[in-house]
Amino acid sequence: MTVIRQAAEHEPIARVLPMLTVPHLDRDFDYLVSAEQSDDAQPGVRVRIRFHGRLVDAFVLERRSDSDHDGQLGWLDRVISPEQVLTPDIRRLADAVAARYAGTRADVLRLAIPPRHAATEKKPSLAPAELFTPAPDPVYWSAYAGGEKFLAALGDGRAVRAAWQALPGEDWTARFAEAAAAALSGGRSVLAVVPDQRDVDALAAAAALTCDEDNVVTLSAGLGPSARYRRWLSVLRGCSRVVIGTRSAVFAPVVNLGLLMIWDDGEDTLAEPRAPYPHARDVAMLRAHQLRCAAVIGGYARTAEAQALVDSGWAHDLVAPRATVRARAPRIVALDDDGYLQERDPAARTARLPSVALRTARTALDAGHPVLVQVPRRGYVPALACAECRTVARCRHCTGPLALTSGSSGATCRWCGRADPVPRCNACGATRVRAVVVGARRTAEELGRAFHGATVITSSAETGVATLGPGPALVIATPGAEPRAPDGYGAALLLDGWALLGRADLRAAEDALRRWLAAAALVRPGTDGGTVTVVAEAAIPTVQSLIRWDPVGHARAELAARTEVGLPPAVHLAALDGPAPAVTALLADAGLLSADPGYPAEVLGPVPLPAGARRPAGIDGDAEIIRMLVRVPRDFGLALATALRRATGVASARRVHQPVRVQIDPLRIG
Repeated sequence: MTVIRQAAEHEPIARVLPMLTVPHLDRDFDYLVSAEQSDDAQPGVRVRIRFHGRLVDAFVLERRSDSDHDGQLGWLDRVISPEQVLTPDIRRLADAVAARYAGTRADVLRLAIPPRHAATEKKPSLAPAELFTPAPDPVYWSAYAGGEKFLAALGDGRAVRAAWQALPGEDWTARFAEAAAAALSGGRSVLAVVPDQRDVDALAAAAALTCDEDNVVTLSAGLGPSARYRRWLSVLRGCSRVVIGTRSAVFAPVVNLGLLMIWDDGEDTLAEPRAPYPHARDVAMLRAHQLRCAAVIGGYARTAEAQALVDSGWAHDLVAPRATVRARAPRIVALDDDGYLQERDPAARTARLPSVALRTARTALDAGHPVLVQVPRRGYVPALACAECRTVARCRHCTGPLALTSGSSGATCRWCGRADPVPRCNACGATRVRAVVVGARRTAEELGRAFHGATVITSSAETGVATLGPGPALVIATPGAEPRAPDGYGAALLLDGWALLGRADLRAAEDALRRWLAAAALVRPGTDGGTVTVVAEAAIPTVQSLIRWDPVGHARAELAARTEVGLPPAVHLAALDGPAPAVTALLADAGLLSADPGYPAEVLGPVPLPAGARRPAGIDGDAEIIRMLVRVPRDFGLALATALRRATGVASARRVHQPVRVQIDPLRIG
């Protein structure tokens, strides 16, 4: 028996977006809405539609009275839930992110909206959160130039944007909580994105003290489906006004958002490993721009991307005077070339644990203070460096990292594929190269023997220690897992400097300084005897920035260097990974192989897929994968992404070649 459906009397057509990751189907479709579905089938709700003979999930984008489709329209199969989970703000943000990263809206929405949990959704919500929060005391922010004015602007609801450099020893969670309280006092909500769960917990505890615990909610991948969806719904329904979470929380549907905060934007975990591979910092800046709200990028260090925002005028500096920095910073010592260390310790320049570092640690332990020893997180991919001065070997043409390949008598660039039979160091002119290899597994054993009787504590991402108890201890930690000491560490040893600085990575120097500053910030001020020893030569610019505690100067120099050689963020770069025929066809469809693509574009490669990079999904295991790079000036980034997005749709519709992974401004290039 055929069931006759009656179309809705008012706006009987729903324009929907199917949740299909096939690029050529990333478009809107029109469906008829029955009279029974009309009340629930509102913009933003989840629905089920029949698409090419199968049922798929979709979101209703709008209700219409007419359709652009000339043929017969199908009916909505059913409304999954009347909850309007796709808000207009999130929809607009998803459109912008998909356009920025040459992705599909369905992929972005999977990152933005968690899976539905029916039982949780049916439960009643709590009462909306209390908006009024007293303005915080600006005494701590007054240590920064313009800090008090910054808090006042947040309270007034102004769209102030800042790159904040936290002072050595600063409790960044307390300062972020005060900034959140200032925004709440003006009747606006707050969203904070941090790298990992430990940061989420620390910031939530601080925010509960200043913003009322009932206002604060945390979102992270570690929550179960029910808990995560329940908390996400509390944000959507306006029950929580301070949202703290990891990278996916940047899409949280915060009501009346007034302040976006990002901590430590150089951390790898803020880059999404799933298509279209957005970075939380860039998504937050897009959202702040769309909503005209305030934004803060904070950290002990500063990335070149954050400095580019300052230089463009989009954000302003929020830093402390140099006198304040010097008063709070620990004393920092590095290996040098003046002969002092060579005279007292001839092996200082080659030893992994020179005697000066051991003496510093022993002095702090004898004084009853804990000592922090920072070692690399894990082994790094071997890279070529100058055998004389240890500068990373780079290509003369595109400045990409050089590597040795089997069957080759010389070095080969991992970006553009050009061979360099006799690589010459750009710093000292030497022609001999060496492999940079790191091994830190025996650090705990070595130090345990050197400091017999001392308490040895290890902390890593797997076995993290949040805080230390009172008394001396030798703490060996990987970057990001350093425990906090109640009164600060008496000393810190930063080992394996060459492992960090010698990586074949665009961000090697930036990452090294960021990790060093994060550890050094936990050490007592130099006036209280706090000392940091970095096992690297003082002449290296990155080490000099650490000694002077000058992350802003280092970010400026890093941005200037990248601008000179044409690397992000001075330019936009697209990395295309896939079988050679598929990559070539995609470039051709995007018009990037023509003599005039319409904008200045430079194609580099092909080269084999870099070691450590994941193979694109959906490609046969035996297929040879290559990488090609496309570089365009910063003003043409959206044009490049649009061309690649269109070409990906064409390739998807043809189904001639295997898929190609497209990443815009990837965090790691080679």
